Amino acid sequence: MGIHRLNHAVLFVRDLARSVAFYRDVLGFRQVPMTPEGFDGAAFLQAPGSTNDHDLGLFEVGAAAGPSGAGRSTVGLYHLAWEVDTLDELSALAGRLSEAGALAGSSDHGSTKSLYGKDPDGLEFEVVWLVPADGLDEQTLAARRRISRLDLDREKQRYGGQTRGGVGVSVPS
Repeated sequence: MGIHRLNHAVLFVRDLARSVAFYRDVLGFRQVPMTPEGFDGAAFLQAPGSTNDHDLGLFEVGAAAGPSGAGRSTVGLYHLAWEVDTLDELSALAGRLSEAGALAGSSDHGSTKSLYGKDPDGLEFEVVWLVPADGLDEQTLAARRRISRLDLDREKQRYGGQTRGGVGVSVPS
């Protein structure tokens, strides 16, 4: 049996309404009306264009919950990475994350162009655009060995703002 994609992730959050608003307003997720009886304090969200039943489950643990120590003082998940179709979408998302005070950084990994954000509880996530298979030249593949500063304007000039990313890599040709 082979695993072929991530169906959903579940996060523990302090304030459910605040987290739902963030993922809805900043990342464009929509709430799916599927909370089963007895699951008060839970919400299920679907990413735009997703074919999953839901992509994100949020479970409220209350305002007294401490911050995640994952990677600092405990083992745990560092981040999830979501993929967007175009560099224009990545650029627009950079603006929304910045406006929300949630943009934590950006990187050029050669074959992936990445933004890093933090949700209201400080949980980190990544949003990526993948270079299509036909753009994976020697220079791009060699650049995967280092992390560089992301220059979205330069990348849009090189690949085009509306070029669909991941084709032949994560998206069938």
